[in-house]
Amino acid sequence: MARIHELIRQIAVSNPHLAADLEREVDALAGRRAFGLNFERHTPEEVELPGRPVRRGDKVHVLPPRGQSPNADNAAMWRVISVTDGAATIVRHPTSDDVETTTASIDDLVVVAEFRDPIYPGLVSTGRVERGGDKPFHAVINAENFHALQTLLFTHRSAVDLIYIDPPYNTRDDDWKYNNDYVNSDDLYRHSKWLAFMERRLLLAKELLNADDSVLIVTIDEREYLRLGLLLEQTFPEATIQMVSSVINPKGVSRGKGFRRTDEYVFVVMFGSASPARLQLTGEWASSAAGSEADAVERDDTLLETPEWTSMMRRGSNSARADRPTMFYPIYVDPTVPRVVGAGEPLPNGVHEAPPRDGLVAVLPLRRNGDEGRWQVGSPELAVRLEQGRVRPGRPTPYGYVINYLPDGAYAAVMSDRFEIAGRADDGSIVAHGRVDSRRVAPTQWKISTHNASEYGSTLLSAFIPRRAFPFPKSLYAVEDVLRFFVSSKKEATIIDFFSGSGTTAHAVMRLNRQDGGRRVSISVTNNEVSSGEQKALREKNLRPGDAEWEQWGICEYITKPRIRAAITGRTPQGEPINGEYKVTDVFPMSEGFDENLECFTLTYESPLRVQANREFERISLLLWIRAGLHGRQIQAIPAVGWDVAETYGVLVDLDHVNEFVDAVRAADGLTHAFIVTDDERLFQAVVRDLPDSVEPVRLYESYLTNFRIDAIRAVQR
Repeated sequence: MARIHELIRQIAVSNPHLAADLEREVDALAGRRAFGLNFERHTPEEVELPGRPVRRGDKVHVLPPRGQSPNADNAAMWRVISVTDGAATIVRHPTSDDVETTTASIDDLVVVAEFRDPIYPGLVSTGRVERGGDKPFHAVINAENFHALQTLLFTHRSAVDLIYIDPPYNTRDDDWKYNNDYVNSDDLYRHSKWLAFMERRLLLAKELLNADDSVLIVTIDEREYLRLGLLLEQTFPEATIQMVSSVINPKGVSRGKGFRRTDEYVFVVMFGSASPARLQLTGEWASSAAGSEADAVERDDTLLETPEWTSMMRRGSNSARADRPTMFYPIYVDPTVPRVVGAGEPLPNGVHEAPPRDGLVAVLPLRRNGDEGRWQVGSPELAVRLEQGRVRPGRPTPYGYVINYLPDGAYAAVMSDRFEIAGRADDGSIVAHGRVDSRRVAPTQWKISTHNASEYGSTLLSAFIPRRAFPFPKSLYAVEDVLRFFVSSKKEATIIDFFSGSGTTAHAVMRLNRQDGGRRVSISVTNNEVSSGEQKALREKNLRPGDAEWEQWGICEYITKPRIRAAITGRTPQGEPINGEYKVTDVFPMSEGFDENLECFTLTYESPLRVQANREFERISLLLWIRAGLHGRQIQAIPAVGWDVAETYGVLVDLDHVNEFVDAVRAADGLTHAFIVTDDERLFQAVVRDLPDSVEPVRLYESYLTNFRIDAIRAVQR
């Protein structure tokens, strides 16, 4: 090894780039494992960035003439050394003794990012849907997922509860791309390239997950399951890993001379205290989990079920006072118990205060920010439910008390033989306890009819986005079921899918939210790759990546975003109501949609100098909003007065106004982050000392720039 390193040092005198590449490969060989999974960590991937302005110093490809397909010459890397009047002077990269320089039109160049290069991302919004009231937003990010994961490390490092991915299965010539080319099925390094591709992303995913309690779920078929299993073991040695076999096509798929393939595999990687929840397994689930002696040991017969009380203030759509004026009335609470004792008449329009009653606290349906909402039921119905013991006061608030009630479904459960009624509490509410817990841990073999990927994947998808094809979408209910095992008790979980494809994961998260009133957030990441079959037809029309007419056919724009929008609105992209009903657990018309919010983004690539000079705030601002929880108002422009405070975060750009900013932060209810723009560490610390302990301070733009410099260094080391 010493001799090899000496030769590398000699090469470095004349060709430092080649020497650096050789040294990386030698170090990789020296560190190769003697046992376990061995594979080449190939040259880092690269991605073309159509639409990104060409700047001096950029790496670029020269595009083929319009109407022609790329060839080997178009894969050559160049570096821009100057830009003048719409033309660029470019030199071969990496350079060698025989320097090759030429010029090309800016329109014929596309910027290239290698995965060992630092990136400085921003976001632009490409549309939103608002039907969820004050709930946080789901996000769809159009981006190369490696760069999107680097971006999410700035916003969600160690804060993600669950990652679900359905990566390329590496089965076809057009299954997935590596360095801008589809990997051929006869490529000798096909499996090795796939492993390198996956390892880079899994290492970033590891940093996103909460090490104390989180889960990574990966689906795969028989082509790569052995290699994936070993890769997961090597990448996550601290985790508990299980593999589930799930039937997704009962008819089976031909495998030539082999058995027909009916199932796929689900790897579950559990960190910290994470484990699959015991759930009420009914129907097909119950039959698959019943009967074993081991299951009888697993059951915990000491747990008791409690009624599902929920807030009586309406959330989501039609939740404002103006939507149902008769449901804006005072509820009176005796604070000595406390206990709900009755209700008043609906208040006339324009009246904002309830008539007083001696010794009682009047509670109106007001939100935390002071907005006027409404109750779930009218005053006469409240009296009936009060008599039934279905209404009780919760925690005190600045507006009186939270008012909780038992919805119809929960009350019906209490009155069934699942519960035993023990009487009434001091506040008059019904006291009930569930019978012996019959929840179970699911087995590792799933044969559930609603997991059929044909009927509840492809066919269901066509109802939401008619006449738009996507290869092999997952069954909505299969994804919903596997998520439920790990986030059923986490109603504010953050769930990421960075191979989101048709958007099934986001759809499943919204289904779970509807079932239990959750506020879970999904972040879906997908590129905008146009299918290989469509690319040829588009090139014949003289189109190429970056053209609007080309990009409209990409996965994100044509499939992912329209599907998730349609799921929320209950209408197809053509504006027609979606036909059909959802199945199992929660049956209702698909045309009802969901009380959810969505914002879509495209990842941009910014200049670090412009960022540091505070000239790209608008694009960085969306990252700040995401880091603060995708909730409430966005601060999209540099505040004219030097600072601004929204519901969940504040921004200070002029330290002459630090006192006003700190006062506003202290007065805000629910604010979690303060972003402070300063180059001076001492001034930053001075501001931090005055902030509440509950607020996380972030220095801009040092924290942002450092995050992506470090990621670039790690990418080279890998």
